[in-house]
Amino acid sequence: MTGKRPLIAVLTGAGISTDSGIPDYRGPKGLWQRDPKAQELVTIGPYLADPEVRRRSWLLRRDVGAVAAEPNPGHLALAELERSGLPLRVLTQNVDGLHQRSGLPERKVLELHGTAQRVQCVRCRERSPMAQALERVEAGEPDPACAACGGVLKPCTVMFGEALDPVVLDRAESIAKACDLFVAVGTLLQVYPAAGLAQLALDAGARLVIVNGEPTPYDPVAHEVIREPISVALPALVRRIVAGQPVGETAAG
Repeated sequence: MTGKRPLIAVLTGAGISTDSGIPDYRGPKGLWQRDPKAQELVTIGPYLADPEVRRRSWLLRRDVGAVAAEPNPGHLALAELERSGLPLRVLTQNVDGLHQRSGLPERKVLELHGTAQRVQCVRCRERSPMAQALERVEAGEPDPACAACGGVLKPCTVMFGEALDPVVLDRAESIAKACDLFVAVGTLLQVYPAAGLAQLALDAGARLVIVNGEPTPYDPVAHEVIREPISVALPALVRRIVAGQPVGETAAG
């Protein structure tokens, strides 16, 4: 990593947040494995049509505890990377806000799937903190409605069945095409269009490093694959990058 200061793009998925107590979805111990029907709780059609789905969804948000979760060493390592002065952009599939809470500037984090830290009314579009809605659930409201108009509240996330914000996606694609090093952390690289960012980076000549506990479809074309636990592997990888040591210089497979 010599010459110009390299642009580093990091795509993060659910795996980076599991050590903060937030379960992933598709891993061997993920939510979908434990309860295949749980996917309807974050699918826009059933969520809007069925009050019972919404009630179960609110209980899931309460029990997951994402609002109260704290950053772990993986998140903190990326904040350290940013403080090193190297150009960095974090593209996250997560909605937990832990990158920002770890110290990363808002402008350097692109939330591809929105945020679960706020809710929005599907009728009047009024936004309010998720914590306030969960307080209402704890107080006995199983399906809290919009305080302004009585409409259905949903998290400010991109649910299954909804399209990503085209402006956000365009920015993410531009970053992937411009970066010199693309690091995919805690993602199986199976959810598109986010997973396609890795291919865009490769096509533009970037090195691809994958840090994940399970195999991904991109492993054969990655320049480096790291299988160690993320809270150990990512801090070690960041130390290598900051020190200017070789990263992703030998293609896997």
